[in-house]
Amino acid sequence: MKVTVFGIGYVGLVQGAVLAEVGHDVVCVDIDAEKVDRLNQGHIPIYEPGLTPLVKDNYAAGRLSFTTDVAAAVKHGEVQFIAVGTPPDDDGSADLQYVLAVADSIALHMDKHQTVIDKSTVPVGTADLVSEKIKNVLTRRGRSDLTYDVVSNPEFLKEGSAVSDCMKPDRIIVGTNSKDAEDVMRELYAPFNRNHEKMIVMDVRSAELTKYAANGMLATKISFMNEMANLSERLGADIEMVRQGIGSDPRIGYDFIYAGAGYGGSCFPKDIQALIRTADSIGFDPKILKAVEARNNEQKTTLFRKIDQHFDGKLKDKAFAIWGLSFKPNTNDMRDAPSRVLMEALWEAGAKVQAYDPEAMEEAQRLYGDQDALALCGTKEAALKGADALVIVTDWQVFKAPDFDYIKQKLKSPVVFDGRNLFDLKRLAKRGIFYYSVGR
Repeated sequence: MKVTVFGIGYVGLVQGAVLAEVGHDVVCVDIDAEKVDRLNQGHIPIYEPGLTPLVKDNYAAGRLSFTTDVAAAVKHGEVQFIAVGTPPDDDGSADLQYVLAVADSIALHMDKHQTVIDKSTVPVGTADLVSEKIKNVLTRRGRSDLTYDVVSNPEFLKEGSAVSDCMKPDRIIVGTNSKDAEDVMRELYAPFNRNHEKMIVMDVRSAELTKYAANGMLATKISFMNEMANLSERLGADIEMVRQGIGSDPRIGYDFIYAGAGYGGSCFPKDIQALIRTADSIGFDPKILKAVEARNNEQKTTLFRKIDQHFDGKLKDKAFAIWGLSFKPNTNDMRDAPSRVLMEALWEAGAKVQAYDPEAMEEAQRLYGDQDALALCGTKEAALKGADALVIVTDWQVFKAPDFDYIKQKLKSPVVFDGRNLFDLKRLAKRGIFYYSVGR
């Protein structure tokens, strides 16, 4: 099929590359000319395992292209993906201006029946707004004879494994009441639906809510475990033992029950806020979602509170080695990352930061390049030199088996604050290291 993808961000680029990989003819369009130029030169704007060779191979094969020519892109596609950003508005609700702008562009240039696919994470009712926008533009053009379907097809990609998630989805949610649109979606996704039926077809509003409900449930599991971690510390229990005890129950499972420094990224914080605002707008009080958000916001301060307590509030001119800046491993994404909350609190207290991350150094430079109290180091070992303590914020594989003797040698004092519970309490105690973790 001929496919057009509006938006060459995280979702659009991964989706476009994967569709091209299975043989579809994909054009990705974006208004950012610099981004398009860089992609055409082979520069991939995000770090995601497996994405760079996928993009380059399909670009070379002619199945994937990038353009700023909106009119040509619309005319190319039999289906039009809307995969642009929905950043939070001032009140936390999803800002739909970019989604509706794409709908406007599609309606302005379409000359045949189109299946318009909402891939962006959007509030319930957005498909209706997109449909109304297209209808109004077609009316102004005098082309009310043109037909279209608007489909909700939310993404369920995890940063760090997005390519795999897209190539081997555990479910494909399709929201439509149109049999013709359903047939188009089945043809589009046939290569991913061969082993067993993965497509779940439902009404549009249910599909839109499914995305938010999924992220809400996962965020709730994380915040619940962080709440249990806070209880564990006060009751003398070990949250890691508790995690193993409850994770063995198949009704609960082991996924998303790790206590830590809070969740971040482009999805959970934004989507929880947007769902809360949606509920508020219809007069419903989402008590659980508000508690999830409040617990997570507080949890992001847990490392700073432990550091502040250990040093009796005397943090001025102290230096802290920080390992891990991205909100999770295998990405360079620092949006709403716990590391940002920690670093900004340390700077406010007069401390300095010596940071290392395997992939997020350029992003940190972009965000904080003018911060005098930040030194971005080329290796995790370099970050330790002369630091008063080590703080682990992101659980990259490279941090999981460090040389503790080297750490003791380089730090001014043998203190480690671990926001991901990577190490054994007794083992570090035997090595003479003061070890602070979460919920233990």
